[in-house]
Amino acid sequence: VGNYKRTVKRIDDGHRLCNDLMNCIHERARIEKVYAQQLTEWAKRWKQLVEKGPQYGTVERAWCAFMSEAEKVSELHLEVKSSLMNEDFEKIKNWQKEAFHKQMMGGFKETKEAEDGFRKAQKPWAKKLKEVEASKKAYHAACKEEKLAISRETNSKADPALNPEQLKKLQDKVERSKQDVLKTKEKYEKSLKELDNATPQYMENMEQVFEQCQQFEEKRLRFFREVLLEVQKHLDLSNAASYKNIYRELEQNIKTADAVEDLRWFRANQGPGMSMNWPQFEEWSADLNRTLSRREKKKASDGVTLTGINQTGEQVSQPNKHSSSLSVQSNTVQSVQSSYNPFEDEEDTGSTVSEKEDNKIKNVSSYEKNQNYPTDWSDEESNNPFSSTDANGDTNPFDEDTSPAMEVRVRALYDYEGQEQDELSFKAGDELTKMENEDEQGWCKGRLDNGQVGLYPANYVEPIQ
Repeated sequence: VGNYKRTVKRIDDGHRLCNDLMNCIHERARIEKVYAQQLTEWAKRWKQLVEKGPQYGTVERAWCAFMSEAEKVSELHLEVKSSLMNEDFEKIKNWQKEAFHKQMMGGFKETKEAEDGFRKAQKPWAKKLKEVEASKKAYHAACKEEKLAISRETNSKADPALNPEQLKKLQDKVERSKQDVLKTKEKYEKSLKELDNATPQYMENMEQVFEQCQQFEEKRLRFFREVLLEVQKHLDLSNAASYKNIYRELEQNIKTADAVEDLRWFRANQGPGMSMNWPQFEEWSADLNRTLSRREKKKASDGVTLTGINQTGEQVSQPNKHSSSLSVQSNTVQSVQSSYNPFEDEEDTGSTVSEKEDNKIKNVSSYEKNQNYPTDWSDEESNNPFSSTDANGDTNPFDEDTSPAMEVRVRALYDYEGQEQDELSFKAGDELTKMENEDEQGWCKGRLDNGQVGLYPANYVEPIQ
């Protein structure tokens, strides 16, 4: 009696399991969304870095193909997220709403119906069972009383002090006890027989209600299986034609990388085959001789005017890229640990992972393609690409004098964050090498210990004694 509670509780558990499955799918959808966002930001940032970096030609296109792959895969994962939330999540939510009906007083209508059905089916049998228990208890009590009366009578026969009248009472007690035992036994057997007769009907009624609960649970189990199969289809990208095409296209782009073609392009555009601007006699001009500030020079160096061009070498059909400065700034790639929590609120997109990383990584490439050659090359000037320091801040193997006399070790007094590509960044207490003295605008040229060369405010450092 009452053991049907577990079956009834299963209905409430079914409602909770729907919530659990929805939460499970919701969390996976958020993970898919965050992964898609991270792929997009990664592709955007690295595409810019590769385009600005020193890589060129077909290998550059092959490298950029990885960023295109990330963008396309990101779109697929956003589609996965959309399918999980708009189809699977909503389907479970609607099914739960249709299958479970809440009551005004709390609980579900289905739970109450099952509870009432089991109680109604069990009530007649439970009543007979109660009668059986009562008759059994009365029969056992009569047997106990009979045994006690027999024991007293036996003991009294051995007692000479007991008169015949008292002995007669004890014997009568034994006789009545035996009659009570017979009566209670008969009643017990009768009630038990009635219970046995009622048991088949009881079992049929209880099983009927139980089967109704089974059918309700079967609907939920079949529905869960159906939903899980749909979720599997939405998550499985291995059978998606577009997913396979992404990597087929990626492989083709990588295989199109041609070292011979890239070297030929570089020779024609950056090597002996490039157009030359040989020195020619130029009249003096006050405008040309005007001293420009460092900032004005930077703005004016967007291009180089070539005069007296003699076309030499084979010109390649590939679009010409900005020439690269031979003075290379070497920036160390910093590893960034993203603190983005994929389980934060789905609508919280105030700051992306890439934006957080970009605050830490200024530039991963060793230098940018859009840096221009200086037009005022001279052996005496520090920006001569063939001077004592090469692109990586190491000594030029073709120079005899490998240690400029003007280099001085200095220590930073304050923190400084470079505002432009040709400026250094350092912390108070860092040591670096001053390569040139202060100019008219108060800037010095220096080199960090990691080889990066650039400008910094002269009043931010002091010589090391």
